[in-house]
Amino acid sequence: MTKPLFGISGFKNSGKTTLTASLIAEFTSRELSVSSVKHAHHEFDLDQPGTDTDKHRSSGAKEVVISSAKRWALMHEISADEDEPNLQTLITHMADADLILAEGFKSEEHPKVLLIASDEQAKLMGRINNVVAIAAEPNIEIDSDLPRFERNDIKQIADFIAQHLNLEPRS
Repeated sequence: MTKPLFGISGFKNSGKTTLTASLIAEFTSRELSVSSVKHAHHEFDLDQPGTDTDKHRSSGAKEVVISSAKRWALMHEISADEDEPNLQTLITHMADADLILAEGFKSEEHPKVLLIASDEQAKLMGRINNVVAIAAEPNIEIDSDLPRFERNDIKQIADFIAQHLNLEPRS
């Protein structure tokens, strides 16, 4: 199975997470398996201080896997001599899915829908690589011939992504 990849990008507070979660629900309702990967611009932690996995990691483990009957997670510490992995490297660690939605990753080369929440953000859209569609409210002025959707038109955005990636509907 291949790993069809499509991005949801935008600037801070543009609605990326809301759109990504809505698209996951939409594609899941179409009986497609969907995975997601999110880029964070800040340090984050899945552990709570004092948990067993936190103790393993803070003791120096390079990777920590936690597993239960319901889910598992892999945490990998990036050392000082290691670069942050790019999106393609990250998805090699993911199981196959009908679709992978990537939230963020503005400078990566995969196709993206760009969320624009203001006229100021519209002026910055040239900073985002490989935008193939735009999601914005109708009152925002955008100088582009790209397909444009309202930010809350989940079905139309999902249809566009499915067509762009040639995703086959499940029956």
